[in-house]
Amino acid sequence: MLATFYAVGMAVLLLYGLNLLWMALFHARHERLFPGAAPDPNAIPEFDETWPVVTVQLPLYNEAYVAERLIDACAHLSYPNRRLEIQVLDDSTDHTSVLVARRVRHWKTRGLDITHLHRTHREGFKAGALKNGLTRARGSLIAVFDADFIPPTDFLLRTVPPFRDPSVGMVQTRWGHLNAQRSILTQIQAFGLDMHFALEQRVRSLAGCFINFNGTAGIWRLATIQDAGGWQSDTLTEDLDLSYRAQLRGWQFRYLPQVEVPAELPVGISALRSQQFRWTKGAAQTSLKILGPLWRSDRSKRIKVEGTLHLTAHIIFPFVAIVAALHAPLLFLENVGRGPGPLFFSLMGLGLIGFVGFFLAQLFAQRALYPDWYKRMALFPVFMAGSMGLALNNTRAIFQALRGKQSPFVRTPKYDKADRVTTNRIHLNYDAVRLPFIVWLEAFMTLYCLAGLAVTVYFNEWAAVPFQATFALGFGLISVFNVDQYRKHHRINS
Repeated sequence: MLATFYAVGMAVLLLYGLNLLWMALFHARHERLFPGAAPDPNAIPEFDETWPVVTVQLPLYNEAYVAERLIDACAHLSYPNRRLEIQVLDDSTDHTSVLVARRVRHWKTRGLDITHLHRTHREGFKAGALKNGLTRARGSLIAVFDADFIPPTDFLLRTVPPFRDPSVGMVQTRWGHLNAQRSILTQIQAFGLDMHFALEQRVRSLAGCFINFNGTAGIWRLATIQDAGGWQSDTLTEDLDLSYRAQLRGWQFRYLPQVEVPAELPVGISALRSQQFRWTKGAAQTSLKILGPLWRSDRSKRIKVEGTLHLTAHIIFPFVAIVAALHAPLLFLENVGRGPGPLFFSLMGLGLIGFVGFFLAQLFAQRALYPDWYKRMALFPVFMAGSMGLALNNTRAIFQALRGKQSPFVRTPKYDKADRVTTNRIHLNYDAVRLPFIVWLEAFMTLYCLAGLAVTVYFNEWAAVPFQATFALGFGLISVFNVDQYRKHHRINS
């Protein structure tokens, strides 16, 4: 029975690893030189009277430390004032609303069409705020930026031209990182996001598969939102949900990797855990909602298969937890003569093919973005371990989605300059530390995997040591982050 569960877990990891391997090879095949001069990446199209009115929506909820920064960045967007509208969609319950109102007045006096729409409730959360703003929007194109993003001044000049094609419904740009070098935690996050934007989004776009709006740093055609049924709040990933509904309606999406919009990464483990929980649960909810319509559509089997792998990618986390829990016990049983046999472990070795997919996907992503990519790849083992360390947290999110349990949209705290001394004190206001059961379970898994590592070494199973060590490092790393954050907050409180 244990061997069966383990084999299923390894098969799932192999499946998603093979998908990443396909993406890596597809990327490599299309990464070639083209004849003629290279296009100027700094070339900006000239504005003319045919360009449409754009409404920029800024959904906020208790973002006192970054709200003014975001508003100022959007006020400096290069676009004629008469064709630009900014909506600050403010659901805040703290003094953020006072700061926003003051900043909106500042820019209004300078001739900018900017409005402050303050709701006294959070009905529908972010989706509800965006939907409410659309009832008053005058733009035919709708750009969206979360509070932790800083759009470059030329953002609209680069993203509006693709809409000259009437079939284009959404344009997504690449996320950058404002504070990637702050800590090992932010470096790991940047590493993972880079793979999504430099590889997954690019390959799916080039291959004609469905891509997703990432909730921010993108721009929609208003008609597309309306045709697809509008923003809906029955999942925690309203962006992924609307993306698939729109593409199933026949709208085309464009991805512009050359346009980077920098953003702030979560600086604390509790904030990251909350963010990952929301993304994982929302993706699971969306897959339950969308997979049926996707497979009943007339789309090609290639789009259906890749869409299914895309929507269900987070399902790997329960199987990571299963494999982590069973790896050492199966090795122990094998060495005392009660295991599944050498053939079983030889077949399980095929899982290394999936690992190659994970590795190459990261390698090509880093190479596409950074000249020193070969140095950055030294972070890969830590990234893999850290991703595994969040398996329990994300597994809980998936089980809640499968049970239909509803939960609120929990914001990710933002702190503007993440390296300032006051960051830890701000945590007390926006990221209250607590020790939920999952923290203790992660600590237990650290000790459990370390014991498994000792068993693996004891029986001289040297080929299995790196695998088992990765589990121990992953849960250990998350536990260290837990302890470090608790220690900092305890020191501030004392």
